[in-house]
Amino acid sequence: MIEAALLCLVVGISDGDTIKVRCADQPQKVIRLAEIDAPEKAQAFGQRSKEMLSTLCFKKQAEIRPSTRDRYGRTVARVICTGTDANAAMVRSGMAWAYTRYLTDPKIQAMEIVAHRERLGLWADANPVPPWEWRKSHSKRS
Repeated sequence: MIEAALLCLVVGISDGDTIKVRCADQPQKVIRLAEIDAPEKAQAFGQRSKEMLSTLCFKKQAEIRPSTRDRYGRTVARVICTGTDANAAMVRSGMAWAYTRYLTDPKIQAMEIVAHRERLGLWADANPVPPWEWRKSHSKRS
């Protein structure tokens, strides 16, 4: 069962789509931003994406609106930092892709189209590689 929306303090930024929060007296939680996929740390724009999410949310109050849990046990949620929808802002600024595999909000896809057209962030690259493709080509081989 997914919990109700929580008001939390963002205490860490793991990358462009994952944060750590402290909610009241609960243990620290890892939150995966829903419906977006940011570049991996070692990928082009990975660090800039993390910095953008940090600017939006680090050390700020955030409303966490959980939707599900991912296969790693992380809460997947919409994250609103000081009134700004961080999920949407990351896509609109060109610092994350709309994660079409899990997309439910058509506005996120529309924001990606605008960012792409305006060549913002990762869209300034001639051939940006989506993180899900990058992960496939950089996975550890056994």
